[in-house]
Amino acid sequence: MEMATTTTVEDLPADVLACALRRLDGRSLAAASCATTGLRALAADPGTWRALCLARWPSLAAADPGLLSSASPQRLFADAFPFPHPCAAPIDHAAAPTSPVLLPSDLVSAVDVYHRGGATPLLSRVVETSASSSWFLASPFRVDCTAGPPATAAGAAAPAPADLELSWILIDPATARAVNVSSRRPVAVDRHWYTGDALVRYALVLGGCKFEATVTCAAEDPARVREISLTVEDADGAAVSGEGSLRLIAAAMAGPRLGGEEGQLVETARRRYQDFVRSKRGRKESKARKEVLVDLCCSAVSAVAVLSFIATVALR
Repeated sequence: MEMATTTTVEDLPADVLACALRRLDGRSLAAASCATTGLRALAADPGTWRALCLARWPSLAAADPGLLSSASPQRLFADAFPFPHPCAAPIDHAAAPTSPVLLPSDLVSAVDVYHRGGATPLLSRVVETSASSSWFLASPFRVDCTAGPPATAAGAAAPAPADLELSWILIDPATARAVNVSSRRPVAVDRHWYTGDALVRYALVLGGCKFEATVTCAAEDPARVREISLTVEDADGAAVSGEGSLRLIAAAMAGPRLGGEEGQLVETARRRYQDFVRSKRGRKESKARKEVLVDLCCSAVSAVAVLSFIATVALR
């Protein structure tokens, strides 16, 4: 009597399995690598993860070729795809000068703008920033990405500003560590008070500070992106210096990442942004009330002094 044989996925030729694995997304590929030893070996192929990184962040194709060659593509994806933990990068302005954190001397920004649900980016840019000069460390942190008209498919309607998605990852070439600093979907859409341009905001709150990327779309043509910028703001609404921002970035790169579905993470990022804005507004109002109280006290003291002087003169 012949025994029935069981066929498993590992009975397929290795090249067929490798081709199938290349069609998976990062989460599925990582899950497949945990199934069996054979799949783990195939899923660890650097070429597979390099293709996955380039598919997720097409802007990396324009970066220095040595960036993906020196870094582990799997490590890069694991660093940059999840959202960083919001408490992973505490900042203390008083302790910053003596903190032993090794700051990045250069930053590479990989910026990709998508229409919601689209697989092909409307535009991709790579920005290399020297972060070691004393001017950069002392000035407010800001990275500008020049942008041109997005490539809209022929016959397709121009995307509305609120439907744009932004991927912005920061990479330290020296350590090959990376971190995502964009909420990917807008947390707010405003209008510039003077030009009428749409300001599409993407924000993450890290260490009590807000990383905010702003996509500026032309008022007369919402499909034309004028510029994209990244800034950092503290809880009082003041711009964080380059050195303080680098400490936040370095701590976020080394810190844990958040798990969960991307939609849930985006909603969490939007909620944290709204909480940050409310907290900043509350702090500003509290500060204004204190200033009013101080002004009233000073006015009262001045009035008492004047009245005392008048009374002294009158009683002589």
